[in-house]
Amino acid sequence: MIAGRPLARHLRPRGEGVEQPITTVELFFDLVYVFAITQLSHMILGDLTVAGVGRAAFLLLIVWWAWIYTTWMANWFDPASPAVRAVLTGVMLASLLLAAALPDAFGAHGVLFAISYVVLQVGRNAAAASLLSRDEPLRDVFERLVGWSAASGVLWLAGAALPGDRRLLLWIPAVVLDLCAPVAGYWLPRRGRAVTTDYDIEGGHFTDRCQGFIIIALGESIVVTGATAADAGLSSTVVLCLCVAFLETAALWWLYFGAVAERSRQIMSSCEDPGRLARDAYTYLHAPIVAGIIAVAVGDDLLIGEPGRALHGVGLAMVLGGPVLYLAGESLFRLRLTGAANVERLVVAAILVLLAPLGAQISALALSVTVAALLSALALWELRTPAHDALGSRRGAPTVAPRALMRELRHLQQQQEGTP
Repeated sequence: MIAGRPLARHLRPRGEGVEQPITTVELFFDLVYVFAITQLSHMILGDLTVAGVGRAAFLLLIVWWAWIYTTWMANWFDPASPAVRAVLTGVMLASLLLAAALPDAFGAHGVLFAISYVVLQVGRNAAAASLLSRDEPLRDVFERLVGWSAASGVLWLAGAALPGDRRLLLWIPAVVLDLCAPVAGYWLPRRGRAVTTDYDIEGGHFTDRCQGFIIIALGESIVVTGATAADAGLSSTVVLCLCVAFLETAALWWLYFGAVAERSRQIMSSCEDPGRLARDAYTYLHAPIVAGIIAVAVGDDLLIGEPGRALHGVGLAMVLGGPVLYLAGESLFRLRLTGAANVERLVVAAILVLLAPLGAQISALALSVTVAALLSALALWELRTPAHDALGSRRGAPTVAPRALMRELRHLQQQQEGTP
């Protein structure tokens, strides 16, 4: 909030040295999204076509948007407050209904899907605004959110009345409206745009929450792979495939958490405008990372199902495209966070793309071994690089100044200029 202003009721404490730990309520809320990610993986496996993957990708955006907006709210509001806890519980119920309706969102359960999403978004934002007094600056943010989520909600509900894929005629504009809202600063008539410095998030907590979602996606990959292996009978070939799939997932974990995690937390905790970084690097650029993990999970399931057959079409795209999407998204995330690209990751992504013609000629097991070896080699290579170098702390990378220091510098400048 604003320095020197008393803490509003229901909001988390702010200030130097104040820790913002992840609460059990937030972890409980995340359980629903484990189910949602599993639903999306099974959707792709059940309809291994370009259209099926397209629908799953579209629905992933909705799942991610519901989760990340709730994460923004929980960064400001204190889950220890009974009122806040009640709101999060209601959002969890709406999320559960949303996740349950995912497989048939373009069929018989489209109305339930749309209503759940609209109630989740509009209800959460309206409830948050109602918990704040009119003189609280954060209330303006949530009133803007109510306006934008209500506008897109009309399109979601109207689209649900259409049959099948024709719902996309209104749902795609609804998604575009949702995705453009943060960039537009939640513009409203006679109010103009909000600026990211108004958001004043706690960067360390926000980073930890997004890292937790990556763990959710990676964990879902292990669950799907392990369950498929158990159903397949755990023969020697299946056990080998399971080991290869695990090594690939472990490499993905290391590539995200090995060098990035702690340093990115420091950057988010000390930068001058954490709201802008949270919007760009996490709200937007984490979606392709999660999508890549889901694709890898699908590829691992296909590996265990038929390790001796060559993969073609969408199956081949899952095995190779999943890691490529993950590496591309993670590289964009690093670039936005530090101002420097990771050349080695882009090179490995390019090699994976070039493997496509060969991948259609060899067995799924041989292809997956190659992918796992490349990702593991990349992770081991980065062990040789100090964390600050791996994150781009080199010439040309932006310097991050602590917020307290920047506020003091502005205060001194105002005094010199005679500004109150």
